[in-house]
Amino acid sequence: MAATTTLGFVLPTGLSRRGGGFRVSLIRCSASPLTNSTASGLVEKPWDSYNARLVLEDGSIWPAKSFGAPGTRVAELVFNTSLTGYQEILTDPSYAGQFVLMTNPQIGNTGVNLDDEESEQCFLAGLVIRSLSISTSNWRCTKTLADYLTERNLMGVYDLDTRAITRRLREEGSLNGVLSTEQTKTDEELLQMSRSWDIVGIDLISDVSCKSPYEWVDKTDPEWDFNSNSRDGETYRVIAYDFGIKHNILRRLSSYGCQITVVPSTFPASEALKMNPDGILFSNGPGDPSAVPYAVETVKELLGKAPVYGICMGHQLLGQALGGKTFKMKFGHHGGNHPVRNNRTGQVEISAQNHNYAVDPASLPGGVEVTHVNLNDGSCAGLSYPVMNVMSLQYHPEASPGPHDSDNAFKGFIELMKSSKQSS
Repeated sequence: MAATTTLGFVLPTGLSRRGGGFRVSLIRCSASPLTNSTASGLVEKPWDSYNARLVLEDGSIWPAKSFGAPGTRVAELVFNTSLTGYQEILTDPSYAGQFVLMTNPQIGNTGVNLDDEESEQCFLAGLVIRSLSISTSNWRCTKTLADYLTERNLMGVYDLDTRAITRRLREEGSLNGVLSTEQTKTDEELLQMSRSWDIVGIDLISDVSCKSPYEWVDKTDPEWDFNSNSRDGETYRVIAYDFGIKHNILRRLSSYGCQITVVPSTFPASEALKMNPDGILFSNGPGDPSAVPYAVETVKELLGKAPVYGICMGHQLLGQALGGKTFKMKFGHHGGNHPVRNNRTGQVEISAQNHNYAVDPASLPGGVEVTHVNLNDGSCAGLSYPVMNVMSLQYHPEASPGPHDSDNAFKGFIELMKSSKQSS
């Protein structure tokens, strides 16, 4: 399947997910996006050329325009349904090893600023969008999204049919793909790259975790703070295991009265217990929880020694440590609009989510309660094990980006630690 000068994509028919042969048909237009008009003596076009490709493992090829760093990268493609908050998504360590496709058609209109970063760098492999805003309009903006991606050496492409790609992902499931601006690479080479790479079984946590312990002191800025009337004013010592933790999780904990020490994913449980914590947080993070057995063992060693709270990856690790199993979802949950029912209260929260794996509730032992359920697909969204002072959520209560419906989960952790202190 040689490179062609077509404005469109290769539409596979009768494909298998990772199969060999397939037939293709081409959607052709009169103009070639890959033609060098300058070389042919024509006046240079006043618009960007199609100088990039997204090649998916199912054989589909999507011409695109580059607006970030050049190069060739392979990753898993997932879609995110958030309407905004692209900077928080770019800096969320849970997206390591993935291309993120934004379903909202226009991205970049608010630019970027340092206040909205969830970590000190970008961990995702690339950003895929429909339309790149030609201007920015926000009082906090310090630079454009294109400049930001270039400075961070992050690939970004636009002018693709993101709606069609999203529908394909929903039907086929998450697909491995390759983003490339290198015209010397053939379509067949890029397709082979996408089919020879797999995210399953890879330890992605080690690359995103901190390398040594540190103290976190920042609280939520007063202009963004909320729920301040639900705090009791006491101080709680918390050890936060960094599996890819987001800054706003730490800010929310700090605002609720926690003194936090962040430790690496490989930090020994015995050393954590020497700090006499009132509670332990297992953070969000990227990838397959089954690929990090050392983290599961750490969680097992800490169960029952102090109240624990797991978020996203931490929730999945707790599920495994309690004897349950996790599985890879068809296309995962990525967005700021997922309805979740609290089984204890009957209330429904609109939640921010970012995960490709879930805990199988049928595999959990007796005494473990499923406290929350995702109403889109019925998957497990929260656990409780009162005997060992365990609570967890599959989604992101700090909601960056997303709604703040779930912020009271931090209060629940505070109450768990307070009750444990009073009974000891």
